[in-house]
Amino acid sequence: MKKICIPLANGFEEVEAVTIIDICRRAEIEVTIAGVEGLNISGSHNIKVTADIEIQNINPNEFDMIVLPGGLPGAETLANNPIVQKILKEQKSKNGLIGAICAAPYALHKAGVLDGEYTCYPSWENKINLDNYQSDENIVTDGNIITSKGVGTSLCFALELVKILKGPKVHRDISNAVLANC
Repeated sequence: MKKICIPLANGFEEVEAVTIIDICRRAEIEVTIAGVEGLNISGSHNIKVTADIEIQNINPNEFDMIVLPGGLPGAETLANNPIVQKILKEQKSKNGLIGAICAAPYALHKAGVLDGEYTCYPSWENKINLDNYQSDENIVTDGNIITSKGVGTSLCFALELVKILKGPKVHRDISNAVLANC
């Protein structure tokens, strides 16, 4: 079974995180929610989520993909957390898959793993790298890095993760089941 880890910090964007978790679980991808600031985490709109495990207790080698949701200040916490940064660097060094949406590509930039084309929430490119920013794309895949813009693109982003991890048939089946045109 494919496995992903979603690090969550207080102030995460709820729609992005829950959409990724839900769509991936529908596709029978094992999702582990890793709390960066304990097990009880509050989103940017005060929706509370209980993590499966604290980030310091995960084994990064168990995961096929690490996926970061955006939201503030959650994305900044991910960018400044040494454990998250170490996990991102290790994932990149083993040619593992990494996904980030909204402001979270900033955490990839801080880890030095975002070296190709990407997209993010408009204005965050000013903190990352203007040269490689793709403003006209909702989802950008460059090598093993998949990025997306934000809440409005989260369903298609999650489905793209499914396509990468489980293939086009599962992607199509889940897309049809949730009435998505992605």
